[in-house]
Amino acid sequence: MEIIETHIKDLILIKPKIFGDSRGYFFESYNEQTLSFLENGEKFVQDNQSLSHKNVVRGLHMQLAPHTQGKFVRAITGAVLDVVVDARKNSATYGKHFSVELNADNNLMMYVPKGFLHGFTTLEDNTIFTYKCTDFYHKASEITVMWNDSDLNINWGCAEPIISDKDVNGISFKEFTEKYSI
Repeated sequence: MEIIETHIKDLILIKPKIFGDSRGYFFESYNEQTLSFLENGEKFVQDNQSLSHKNVVRGLHMQLAPHTQGKFVRAITGAVLDVVVDARKNSATYGKHFSVELNADNNLMMYVPKGFLHGFTTLEDNTIFTYKCTDFYHKASEITVMWNDSDLNINWGCAEPIISDKDVNGISFKEFTEKYSI
């Protein structure tokens, strides 16, 4: 596995080494030793998977302390534009976002540390997206920031997004910064 640093501290892309032949391919999608850089020896405790049609936007989500989550994400089939926003108030890149296409062809994966808002838009029908989490889902700790917040100015890569009621009713990033300290 190749570890690729991004312009946001602690946000890491992972490019697996793919072994292909006439039968198909093989690669490690997770290796605890390779990801030994996780904060304080954190472990993943829950795996989540979603199936989405093209132009579905999910996000921006995170869980607040004491149930913050680090995530290890990838697309198994199809493609997503994966988006994260640095919500760590003491970070030099606070409020900045990063996006990358994760798909079944490039097999890129990303480690999203605690303190980031996370979301994605699906670029193809029947996209299966999976993520490992460092803490369990805790509904009372969940926060949703508006996917289309003008202060964040994120290009989601689709003209007519399909949005859940939860995501339509998210709070603004400004309200998030006023209410919460990460």
